[in-house]
Amino acid sequence: MKIILTQEVAGVGSAGDVAEVKDGYARNYLIPRGYAMRWTRGSQSQVESLRKARQVRAIRDHDTATDVAARLAETPIVLTARAGEGGRLFGAVTPADIAEAITATTGVELDRRRVEVSAPIKALGKHGVRVRLHADVVADVVLDVQPG
Repeated sequence: MKIILTQEVAGVGSAGDVAEVKDGYARNYLIPRGYAMRWTRGSQSQVESLRKARQVRAIRDHDTATDVAARLAETPIVLTARAGEGGRLFGAVTPADIAEAITATTGVELDRRRVEVSAPIKALGKHGVRVRLHADVVADVVLDVQPG
């Protein structure tokens, strides 16, 4: 199915892109959540306006993203979680928890979908986390999970 993305979707594209995806993925996930809309000939003009708006935002956002990445790299993020004996957590630290801790520490509002965790965090200690701030800017954050 041919769709127009209304916002960035990992592995598919960014806002304003026309993409070809599986029918079920579009009908059951992308369109109901507002990430995409069906492509029609009439919607092609909307694609052009989305692309122009994205280019203007991209230039402005790239500078902001590099500033935020510098702030995140120098600030350790501390997160408290319930842990049992041996430093093993009850459950795991989710990207939403990490985004909330970053917002509390630095004041930078982050969406949980921007936080990339390579493996589930299920133990106390320091862990490396990547935060995708922009298409070209990725910040490596040190997450310190402490018992709480």
